[in-house]
Amino acid sequence: MARPTTARTALLIVGLPVLAAFLLWAFAWPAARIAPHDLPLGVAGQDQAVSQVEQGLAAHSGAGAFAFHWYADAGAARTGIEHREVYGAVVAGPHGLQVLTASAASPTVATMLQKVAAQAPGGHATVTDVVALPSADPHGAAFSSSVLPIVVVGLALGVLGRLAIRTLGHRLVTILTTAAAVGVIAAAVGNSWLGVLHGGFAADGGVVALMVLAVSATVCGMGSVLGHKGMGLSALVVMMLGNAWSGVSSAHELLPGAVAAPGALLPPGAGADALRDTAFFHGHAAGGPLVTLAVWAACGLGLVVLGGHLARRRQPAHAASATGAMPILVPDPVEAAHR
Repeated sequence: MARPTTARTALLIVGLPVLAAFLLWAFAWPAARIAPHDLPLGVAGQDQAVSQVEQGLAAHSGAGAFAFHWYADAGAARTGIEHREVYGAVVAGPHGLQVLTASAASPTVATMLQKVAAQAPGGHATVTDVVALPSADPHGAAFSSSVLPIVVVGLALGVLGRLAIRTLGHRLVTILTTAAAVGVIAAAVGNSWLGVLHGGFAADGGVVALMVLAVSATVCGMGSVLGHKGMGLSALVVMMLGNAWSGVSSAHELLPGAVAAPGALLPPGAGADALRDTAFFHGHAAGGPLVTLAVWAACGLGLVVLGGHLARRRQPAHAASATGAMPILVPDPVEAAHR
């Protein structure tokens, strides 16, 4: 009995510090390395003035910080912001610089562009928030805080669907119906009660429902095929890494390159992007994140179905082994007559 206890003790002593180091890397390192990396930014105005703006921004933030998009004038730059082509724009006009921001796209980027405007040559530049956050959530804190509860609900639905519901049909119906109900409730709370979402009720609710479905189906499907280890692995990836790398409180282009792309492809990051697009930008640029969520949901549901079929195939084998272990002995009538 001493050896298993010693092994478990050693595993805890070694494993938990390794896990702590991994989680600190996953959460703290991206937050400590926030900086623009190929951040889409619009520029407009006369060629010479635009070149000076680009050189100034590159000198201020470093090479590779911005991916510049050129626009003919301020109106075109505004359209680019509203269509989610860029996070903001710097317009070099005859009366000086004008900085266009979109706090609804990223409060962090908007603040960064305001600092750029304050340091503009020749005096303070004019700042205009083209797509502002709602007055009920001026800093985007409520929106950022809404992603984690949605993921937690999806995780709980996936775990309970795997452990509490035995039949495949009931499991699928429960996951699909509950995800839709959560979407309705989230839209009612965010759009009507709190007033932090300004999109259509159906659009915002649909995004939340698809996000819950992507998380729950993945967790339940992995559990159906791989058991408890599958649920633990999917929860680690979707819950821990997905939230740490979602970029919901900043932007994907502000995270280190090693985590920016994976974060955008995990359900929390894709769901936050899609919800932001439907809530504040009339659905512009929501196609990619919605496809990502749909792929997660489809793969998860496929694993749920596969796990159900594998369970049915195992049942006859278990029944046969149980029958062989306890054979029923029937006396031979001929042998009994001789006796």
